[in-house]
Amino acid sequence: MTEHDGFRVERDEARGVATITLDVPGKLNRVTLAARSLLAATFGELGGDDAVRAVVLTGAGGTFTAGGDIASFLTAPVDEMSSLAFNVAAPERCPKPVIARIEGFCLGVGFELSLACDFRICSDDAQLGLPEIGLGMIPGSGGTQRLARLVGLGRAKDVIMRRKRISPEDALAWGLVSEVVPAAELDAAVERVVADLSALSPIALAMAKRVLNQVYDSPLHVGLELEGLAYGVLKSTEDFREGIEAFVEKRKPNFEGR
Repeated sequence: MTEHDGFRVERDEARGVATITLDVPGKLNRVTLAARSLLAATFGELGGDDAVRAVVLTGAGGTFTAGGDIASFLTAPVDEMSSLAFNVAAPERCPKPVIARIEGFCLGVGFELSLACDFRICSDDAQLGLPEIGLGMIPGSGGTQRLARLVGLGRAKDVIMRRKRISPEDALAWGLVSEVVPAAELDAAVERVVADLSALSPIALAMAKRVLNQVYDSPLHVGLELEGLAYGVLKSTEDFREGIEAFVEKRKPNFEGR
């Protein structure tokens, strides 16, 4: 286990899973500005670790995080405040699948971090939202852009401009989260996603994530071109061959990320 300012990282080598746990006792796991840059570096490190097949992002003490260290915003340099989205986008840049394990409060930068993850598994007692406008500011770490792209402009305006909390039921109906389960079943639900991903080719997963993220809002012909190029790259890998041979031989493939 590696301890950082505001979070810790645990690696389960047997499962190929790294778990990042936001942990600031007594302060609902607030995410400081320093922690954001440390989180970005951590996701970069895990992304380059061949032993890691998936990353889980969660919070300690029954809550994801209630948001950032608001008081520090007054003294932070302007250039740092105008580039917050880069560090918070680290889960999106990470080539490994990233799963947000959400329970309790998931607000402000916490919600923005979860939006940059690939999968969001949510407990039925969670509260999601972007309340920044009540402080005379707006979500500044990607929240306005990612939320609108995921749920539509009208819903995003309703949530952001009226400080509305998103219930787990609405989050599921809007396609904002992958699954909603009772809090007692959250770990099991996350483990199911991890198991599904761990059985697949790391190279194919990284390529799928890259193609989906890069061309999501591009014209169709650009997306099709990139998809075709990515497919051609995958054809030269050992995992591609292994997948086809396993299919023909009617056995489970053994993907090694080569």
